[in-house]
Amino acid sequence: QVQLVESGGGSVQAGESLRLSCAASVHIYSSYCEAWFRQAPGKEREAVAAIYAGGARTYYTDAVKGRFTISRDSAKNTLYLQMNRLKPEDTAMYYCAADCGTWIDGKAPINFAFWGQGTQVTVSS
Repeated sequence: QVQLVESGGGSVQAGESLRLSCAASVHIYSSYCEAWFRQAPGKEREAVAAIYAGGARTYYTDAVKGRFTISRDSAKNTLYLQMNRLKPEDTAMYYCAADCGTWIDGKAPINFAFWGQGTQVTVSS
């Protein structure tokens, strides 16, 4: 069983940056798909960014392209999400996920086997 623990959330002003971390309890093979999702109050959960094949393939939702960067450190079993130029609409609970099973280039991965508990990101204007 894989346990994922997110950290790094907080309250910031628009334009500032945050880096989220997701520590895994076991080694996550680079062949696994990992991702960050977010869910704002009253909205559906959406995939924000995903990584596959050790970083050779990535996915970003249009709203964060050019501002967010997903990466992983295999030695530390940790997934990251660097979020720059944050906007109020980025406010949400952010979750990390691992092992999607199927990766399709250009498509948001779904059906992850393991999920973290989430970390809150609040961006004020």
